[in-house]
Amino acid sequence: MLSKNFWKNKRVFITGHTGFKGAWLCLWIKSMGAHVIGYSLDIPTNPSLFKLTKPDVKTVWGDVRDLKKLKKVISKEKPDVVFHLAAQSLVRASYAEPIKTFETNVLGTANVLESLRCSSVKAAVIITTDKVYDNNEKGIAFKESDPLGGFDPYSASKGAAEIIIASYRNSFFHRDDYKKKHSTLIASVRAGNVIGGGDFAQDRLIPDFVRAILAGEELKIRNPYAVRPWQHVLEPLSGYLLLAEKLYNGKKELADGFNFGPKATDVKPVEWIVKRMSVGWKAGVTYSILKGRHAHEAHYLHLDISKARKRLGWTPRWELETALDKILEWTKAYHEKQDVLSVCQQQIKEYTKGLS
Repeated sequence: MLSKNFWKNKRVFITGHTGFKGAWLCLWIKSMGAHVIGYSLDIPTNPSLFKLTKPDVKTVWGDVRDLKKLKKVISKEKPDVVFHLAAQSLVRASYAEPIKTFETNVLGTANVLESLRCSSVKAAVIITTDKVYDNNEKGIAFKESDPLGGFDPYSASKGAAEIIIASYRNSFFHRDDYKKKHSTLIASVRAGNVIGGGDFAQDRLIPDFVRAILAGEELKIRNPYAVRPWQHVLEPLSGYLLLAEKLYNGKKELADGFNFGPKATDVKPVEWIVKRMSVGWKAGVTYSILKGRHAHEAHYLHLDISKARKRLGWTPRWELETALDKILEWTKAYHEKQDVLSVCQQQIKEYTKGLS
């Protein structure tokens, strides 16, 4: 359970705060009274949730690949907690720009960790992905102890980032040295396919669906039978917040890797999502399957979340059906030019009811 007053007046540093997940995190943390400093290279999409909601945060424009500037900003701002979300986060884009993907996701993560070595930070949560595992397509749920891998450049970059996180944790932020040689606890988090209102990224199913229905066009999908662990964006964010709070409070045994995903019943194929969203929109959407050979993407992804349940007391709150309805609610408000900030705030309030 989240502590009701923990985040009040905390200084929180978020890399990638202008992205989809980052904007939702800013809104949530600000609602709990935190002072937020965001660090981003740019605003990655147009339109964007960050532009639409205008979170009341301090923004520093910078590149996580720029170690000198990153260290200077963290040293100046003196955050209590760091969330590292900045990334090149798309599988298909990683085929087009592999070097940029590796530089951002691998070197960028190393730079964040290096910046923590001489800082006031007490807790850091580094976000990677469910795609860090060596996926042998056996149809089993991945545990945190399973081997890391990565077929495509994006997955490989995030797998490499996990190795770097573990290396820094062992070399410079070891649990046994906590309160002796350092005062920082670091965890990595691996979320499932995160969905929610305000995602305008390219080559992702829900944004592609939204663009199709708003334009009255046919939706084209690549892998209708690909199975993913879909979850509303507030689900993993609640896990990140809970974990950060416990790390800040000195729970050094939690300086580790954690999966955050949906219940097993909410692990569904792409086509199921399309049909359910189409029914929910009522006007419906027509779709077709793109033929030909596509860049490799995993067929089956499923995360074992028993570790987060047992050690953090975290569990998913919204069923997939509810998550999809919340996306449709947000999309309708956006389509009708309503105040989407109030929709986000209301959904956060609904999600957190009884959580703290």
